[in-house]
Amino acid sequence: MTSPTRREVLQVLGELSEHCPDMRCGQLIVNLSVVARGATAEAVWDMEDDELLAAARRELAVLRKRAASLA
Repeated sequence: MTSPTRREVLQVLGELSEHCPDMRCGQLIVNLSVVARGATAEAVWDMEDDELLAAARRELAVLRKRAASLA
């Protein structure tokens, strides 16, 4: 069964994809792992779903704010 956290991660990733249409999915995940865990080789492997969700929410808030300021 898919956890509620994973479902929310997927929903937020979908929103992020709308803001970053030229970024590939793998790029998005790796960039979020750096936000979540720092620039280490193991960050993407060790990142937990809740860390990914928190990083994705932070980045989405930044992108929403940027889009609102341009509107």
